[in-house]
Amino acid sequence: MRTLAILFMVSASGISCSRSTDDFHPETIVAFERGALDRWGKGDPPGFFDIMDSNLTYFDPMTAKRIDGQDALKKSIAPFTGKIKIEKAEMIDPKVQRSGDMAVLTFNLVNYGAQLNGGPKTTVRWNTTEVYQRLNGSWKIVHSHWSYLKPAAGRF
Repeated sequence: MRTLAILFMVSASGISCSRSTDDFHPETIVAFERGALDRWGKGDPPGFFDIMDSNLTYFDPMTAKRIDGQDALKKSIAPFTGKIKIEKAEMIDPKVQRSGDMAVLTFNLVNYGAQLNGGPKTTVRWNTTEVYQRLNGSWKIVHSHWSYLKPAAGRF
């Protein structure tokens, strides 16, 4: 009987064992990505490493297969450090879809004035998927997938 009285008092006082109100804001995920993209465009790839989990998986059009882990990705990207310059990066229609401690960010990216190692400036268009997971209270990328936008009709 005493247990029932305690349960009644706890529920009547508003104390709950359920998770507190979640303070998730999709804009936070988008802001993480924008910050990393800004650093990337200045030749500073570690901006992405700051928001990636050490055990992430990664795909892009230049990889023959999936890259597993941040250490392997760092080795793959190291030759580009300091050699990338992007005048303007436009993130188009970012969308965050969340379920619990997982969030998927998708967007199109247009890099204007993209230049590698002083070469010619180009415009590069991407499809991007970033899977974030809340780990130890912080949102980190656990999977990253980059692909080129569909080429113009008649190119293939």
